[in-house]
Amino acid sequence: MAREWVNWSGSLRFTPERIETPDSEQAVAAIVQRAAEQGRTVRVAGRGHSSSPLVQTDDTLASLERLQGIESVDTAAHEATIRAGMTLQDAGEALFEAGLAMHNLGDVNVQQVIGGISTGTHGTGRKLPCLSAMLVGGRMVIGSGEVIEFTEEQPPGFLQAARVGLGVLGIITSLRLRLLPAYKLHRQEWCTDVRHCLDHLDELVARNRNFDFYWYPRSDEVKLRTWNLPGEEPGDLPYATLVEDRTDWAHRIITKKRTIRFDEMEYGIPAEAGVRCFLQVRRRMKDVYRKYVGWRLLYRTVAPDDACLSIAHGCETVTISVHHNAGLPFEDFFRGIEPILRDHEGRPHWGKKHTLRAEDLRPLYPQWDVFLQARQHTDPQGVFLTPYLRELLGVPVSEQARAAAFAGR
Repeated sequence: MAREWVNWSGSLRFTPERIETPDSEQAVAAIVQRAAEQGRTVRVAGRGHSSSPLVQTDDTLASLERLQGIESVDTAAHEATIRAGMTLQDAGEALFEAGLAMHNLGDVNVQQVIGGISTGTHGTGRKLPCLSAMLVGGRMVIGSGEVIEFTEEQPPGFLQAARVGLGVLGIITSLRLRLLPAYKLHRQEWCTDVRHCLDHLDELVARNRNFDFYWYPRSDEVKLRTWNLPGEEPGDLPYATLVEDRTDWAHRIITKKRTIRFDEMEYGIPAEAGVRCFLQVRRRMKDVYRKYVGWRLLYRTVAPDDACLSIAHGCETVTISVHHNAGLPFEDFFRGIEPILRDHEGRPHWGKKHTLRAEDLRPLYPQWDVFLQARQHTDPQGVFLTPYLRELLGVPVSEQARAAAFAGR
């Protein structure tokens, strides 16, 4: 019997025709092959932390939660191959046991690694790219049900599409990740005001391995957060009050457990426009939404990369994210802020709320057509496409796909 699927925040609910939980790569391939033969579609759900309708489907929803564990480790190359169902938290601990660590993490670690990579999830740090930059190869079930391997060398350019693939090139079952030797970080949090934060922002971004700040609309105060390798801290901040100071292994100290759930909209902005965009968002929040929205705004930095659909493709990037309590109406608030982010050449985070579609998105990504060509190559029938994804990417329904769907129904 069909059952409802609900995401982490509760804002996305749908009932697929079936939910599959394959326990092997062969089982994944069988699900996809059956769907291709019947003219049906398959989407893959991770842990549901995303709130855009990337996974929403009336057809088959597959969960990779049973594909667990590390397949292999190459300590000399600082690489490991993991199965796609592992969460960032579980993978972090397992890799730590092997003496390895991811170069960065976001604010939470409940997502599956493949979900974070496929949606362009990131942490913060001027020299630290999105999590997708870790992906250097793996195995994927493409639209025919065939299992292919992909690497940095072959096929040419495919990896740049797969790194932020939105699950439309295929179902990645195994990920080869380029990592770092396990390392510790010294985390410090400081309270200050907007003026002091912005007066010292360039210095804070440049001198800390990881840096971000929260702005609180009700108080108009700021929390600064820094993470540095022990012994490489730039020193005290005389204009701020230290409120947290601790050191631990990176995978344990970058993230925090969040008990209060929320919906979120986030855009990546060219770094040179970051402060200007923040000040305009701050003004609108204070003038229009302060009475209704108490959630903080998060300002982070991301290094450029070459993934076709990365929020930081070819550009030093600042990300600005706004939040609202799960269960409360967020649409008017997000739609009121989104035009400011778009006016600054913003690119939306694929896993978070936004209203853009293909005609808006194509000009923002120089490698947009390269991505679509890769998608067409691995899934010409559109087994991994839903009506939302076709609209998002600008992929029409082909006559072949229509005929296959008609025959399958």
